[in-house]
Amino acid sequence: MKIKDIVANIGRINIIAKIESISEIKEFSRFGKTGKVASAIIKDDSGEIKLTLWDEQTEEFKEGDKIEIQNGYSKEWQGELQLSVGRYGKLEKITN
Repeated sequence: MKIKDIVANIGRINIIAKIESISEIKEFSRFGKTGKVASAIIKDDSGEIKLTLWDEQTEEFKEGDKIEIQNGYSKEWQGELQLSVGRYGKLEKITN
């Protein structure tokens, strides 16, 4: 799938892209647990989209990394299309 083909509220998204930028990491507390969240802008040859990074992902990935997302999903948050990996998806660096 290409970024230009992503619309809100679809699942099973498999995509390869490059991380263009990552926002500042924010810490939060919810239900007595703390966590971290950051937003990355990822890009392929068809466009770009915001990807939400959670907890250890915020430290694991950096600008310029080529990534593969398997079983991701899209949603609209505050009027903006976003991509997430979620509990059942997979996000990993591609090293070639």
